[in-house]
Amino acid sequence: MKIQGIPRRSIEIVPGDRTVRILDQTVLPHEIEWRELASLEAVLEAIKVMRVRGAPLIGATAAYGYFFALRDDAGDTTVKTAYDQLLATRPTAVNLRWALDRVRRVVASLAPADRAEAGALGEEDVRTNHAIGAHGLELFRAVAARKAPGSGPLQIMTHCNAGWLGCVDWGTAISPIYQAHDAGMDVHVWVSETRPRGQGASLTAWELGQHAVPHTLIVDNEAGHLAQRGLVDLMIVGADRVSARGDAANKIGTYLKALAARAHDIPFYVALPVSTIDWNIMDGIEEIPIEQRSGREVTHVIGLAADGRRQEVLITPARTTARNDGFDVTPGGLITGLVTEHGVIAASAEGLAALAAELSWAKA
Repeated sequence: MKIQGIPRRSIEIVPGDRTVRILDQTVLPHEIEWRELASLEAVLEAIKVMRVRGAPLIGATAAYGYFFALRDDAGDTTVKTAYDQLLATRPTAVNLRWALDRVRRVVASLAPADRAEAGALGEEDVRTNHAIGAHGLELFRAVAARKAPGSGPLQIMTHCNAGWLGCVDWGTAISPIYQAHDAGMDVHVWVSETRPRGQGASLTAWELGQHAVPHTLIVDNEAGHLAQRGLVDLMIVGADRVSARGDAANKIGTYLKALAARAHDIPFYVALPVSTIDWNIMDGIEEIPIEQRSGREVTHVIGLAADGRRQEVLITPARTTARNDGFDVTPGGLITGLVTEHGVIAASAEGLAALAAELSWAKA
């Protein structure tokens, strides 16, 4: 997608065979800073502090981290240590494990380690997300066709950032929005701020603006009000892990939007690559691990000060403690459909089983 009118990707190969370049998402939207990663340690840091985030991008970045570790030392101890360290960085995102397992299977037969599989994984992510967008676009067209003539744009609500910043390119939930906009469809996006880290305010709003997609930022607590007023035609979000019965873990606050959508008969879709499905978990509410992040993300906010410098400020009483669950789980019964690269499927054990029957690797 575009940055300042120029097509870029969130992670790019640097010419040669030593580094990759990432767009540092911790300084957006006020600065555009590219960082080069050349070691396992640099990748671990980038994932932990969320310089890169979003399940597909975490997986792609981790694959390069694995390559860096094996490039420097292909011994059995390094293979296991690097795998464990990378897997521990973000426990909720199952794409992380999927990517590491895939690269480990390939590099086990390579000496010295080759980064071709990590690069192939990134290219596959781009194709996958474009396909997700194409299937989502058909859903958008169907909903738009039911709107009364002259009733304005298709009103789409999203949460967190499931755009190209969370992937290698295109995004998951935002991919159909880009494709609808590029196809000339009249769309408008309600961007939920996504406290506490503000991925909607700082990332989704930024990338939609870069691509000239009409959008409006809202506080998280306004979602139900807009739904009640008939100002939302559909909701679409991404996911970090989906269980084998269709329960979807996504950024905290997603579940509340699903409840509002159900209360007001609004379609609620979850967009994801099949690599986000954890076939080993059935009950997502009980079995998906929820990442516990620092309470400082809740008690403090980071923004641009009057003098142009980034600044962190305390917004609570000094002794206040905070709980910071990174994700919540939306039951499959609240999800209208799962939008995958293979089409739209039911968010149910039966729907997932039908998909698994078509994918020989699904339960590998």
